[in-house]
Amino acid sequence: MLHRTWRRVAIAAAGLLTLSLVACSEESPQATDLSGNRAGAMADFAVGDQFKATEPLSFSTLYNNHSFYPLKNDWLFWSELTKRTNVKLEPVAVPLSDYEQKRSLLIGAGDAPMIIPKTYHPQENAFVSSGAILPVSDYLDLMPNLRDKIAKWKLEPEIDTLRQSDGKFYLLPGVHEKPTHDYSLAVRADILDQLGLQMPKTWDDLYVVLKAMKARYPDTYPFSERWGKPTPGGSLLNILGVSYGTQAGWNYQHATWDPNAKKFLYTGATEQYKQMLQYVNKLVTEGLLDPESFTQTDDQARQKLANGRSFVIGANAQTLVNENRPDLAKTLPNAKLVKIPLLVGPAGEINPASRLENGIMISTKARDSKNFVAMMQFIDWLWYSDVGQEFAKWGVEGTTYTRDGSGKRTLTVDVDVLGLNPKGTKHLQKEFGFQNGVFVYGGNLELVQSFFPPEEQEFQKVMSARKSLAVPPPYPFTDEEREQASLWETPLKDYVTQNGLRFILGQRPFTEWDAYVAELKAKNSESYLTLVNKAYERFQKDNG
Repeated sequence: MLHRTWRRVAIAAAGLLTLSLVACSEESPQATDLSGNRAGAMADFAVGDQFKATEPLSFSTLYNNHSFYPLKNDWLFWSELTKRTNVKLEPVAVPLSDYEQKRSLLIGAGDAPMIIPKTYHPQENAFVSSGAILPVSDYLDLMPNLRDKIAKWKLEPEIDTLRQSDGKFYLLPGVHEKPTHDYSLAVRADILDQLGLQMPKTWDDLYVVLKAMKARYPDTYPFSERWGKPTPGGSLLNILGVSYGTQAGWNYQHATWDPNAKKFLYTGATEQYKQMLQYVNKLVTEGLLDPESFTQTDDQARQKLANGRSFVIGANAQTLVNENRPDLAKTLPNAKLVKIPLLVGPAGEINPASRLENGIMISTKARDSKNFVAMMQFIDWLWYSDVGQEFAKWGVEGTTYTRDGSGKRTLTVDVDVLGLNPKGTKHLQKEFGFQNGVFVYGGNLELVQSFFPPEEQEFQKVMSARKSLAVPPPYPFTDEEREQASLWETPLKDYVTQNGLRFILGQRPFTEWDAYVAELKAKNSESYLTLVNKAYERFQKDNG
């Protein structure tokens, strides 16, 4: 899944572009002395080459075990990957729910696997100062496919947002040719038809729709949201926040760039954040949004929709097809659920998706392996080459898919995924291990959208026509600054989350907003901003 891949507002200064280009073209002194680390590596490995280790190799990788398609050792993905690359991956499986905590424990104990995928920036920051993860920017010379995509797709401004105060970055991100936004709301279209209403296009339209639904079905909460755990309002506040020009929910960041003032503001204290909370509070107060949305499990939210106790829910392309529609088919077979384009708010028509996705950290101990160069070549092929990305997504031609004369791929008759081939008896993810979120990262637009059914293609067409968010300027902390900032970040985020929920549920009146802002200052929000703006100014001075 693609959640929390969105980024923020701002500029791409020419100096930052220069910095990235230099970093991509120059080898650091450390990266040049790899004579003892080339066992199994290809002597020449370039864009478009099939990577194949010159001897059998194995690499350990942390594996985010998804409950929808639990890990199987006999997946075709594993055997075919070894056949093509001469590499055997050794997954260290961790349940999706415990992934972040387990990852931190393994890295802290020095027991982390060599390859650490499914890391969302800025999660890598916590591991930089200890030296536990590699400055991967030192080794881009080993990754021709990634370097090619950064240059071809002009991704330097986005890459710059990953840099630390030493000018290096420690996360290999998933990279997209174009931003692809997924998360939105799904609405019962049959209820809209029944009430003579149009599909909502703005958050104000949604309010009108929910009011009409409530009037017709007074015993319901028309909107009952999922994805409220562990972050209350994780998805809802994420998509609503961007519509209000702020960052909230899954995408909460302490600092928001103000391009007019040319400085960062404390997100949870801004007027935009307040207005966003006021909108949600209005929905809750008027009985339009289920107050349990912020505490219930996903299953509880799904059941309410399936039982006709709600008509609107958060959705992405997968959950719509894999969960919500099958749920409704069992209980309300005539229901028609439609995912709508992201609703428009005060910030205008925006596509909030980033061209960077979650990425890969490399354990520092991998640098000492005699197979280090081969490992980086392998990662570059699987996660960044066109062929590797197609393999991870579609599988094996002739077995899981076929290709016609024009190059268009089609699932074979007995294989299904995302409801594209409902008569298929074998599931591409569950039975074969392809289209797996651990290995499917980004790619060109055609590949990324190749599983999208026609309705999702239409959704993407609407979103693609919208303006992308500009990339914010970097503000990398020094080790000392990061240590100080980390002491403030958790208490501040907890306080913003707790009080945001209190404002939403009406447990705290908005007349106390100024008092709340003062309480944030008492918890060092202003001191935090001073660190951020100082780091921003230093980076501009050094690299601008």
